[in-house]
Amino acid sequence: MSSGPRVALLDYGMGNLRSIEKALERVGARPERTDRHKAVRACAGIILPGVGAFPKAMEEVRARGLDALLAERLEAGIPVLGICLGMQLLFERSSELGGAEGLGVLGGEVRAIEAPGLKIPQIGWNAVGWRRPSAITAELPQPCAFYHVHSFAAVPADPDTIVGTATYGTEFASVVAEGNVFGAQFHPEKSGPDGLAMLGAFAGLCGDPEPASVGAAMGAAPSS
Repeated sequence: MSSGPRVALLDYGMGNLRSIEKALERVGARPERTDRHKAVRACAGIILPGVGAFPKAMEEVRARGLDALLAERLEAGIPVLGICLGMQLLFERSSELGGAEGLGVLGGEVRAIEAPGLKIPQIGWNAVGWRRPSAITAELPQPCAFYHVHSFAAVPADPDTIVGTATYGTEFASVVAEGNVFGAQFHPEKSGPDGLAMLGAFAGLCGDPEPASVGAAMGAAPSS
């Protein structure tokens, strides 16, 4: 059994969690698929996955109290990685299906991809070029291809949040980072050795979690 860090894979009913679990196991992490607050607090890192529509995803996240829990764990210094829709949820709002408020961890909004003449959603490999260094991309080539599946993309309020961009009709943010928050618009678990390298780098950032008592002090939802 791996002695690597325990990483919570947030299960709110939307996402291909098994493929991410297997990828994390391959890089030596110990994934725990859960929406239980106590279990999340016992982990050294958190991954927020997601496949589907932004409004429905936020409805499910809030119903489980995961919005407050994420804010609590971020304040405690725990690394968080949003994948695909999970990255989009980190932002303040989305225009999808009439609009919805997001987690607001990162400033900015999520908008439909502007790609005249191209098929939407974008499905397939796309090269990501790095704008600046990041702890989860330091060992990756420039540029680096990843597997994207999406119709919307984040537009960060602060351009310095953007680590890497790809182009599909127009340029969009494909990797973002700010403090202990990271996001990948693509699926690293489906992106071969380079995707695994990114997940391995994220796992390498995960140390021991702080005591769960932090949540009580912040008025987080009770553990389940």
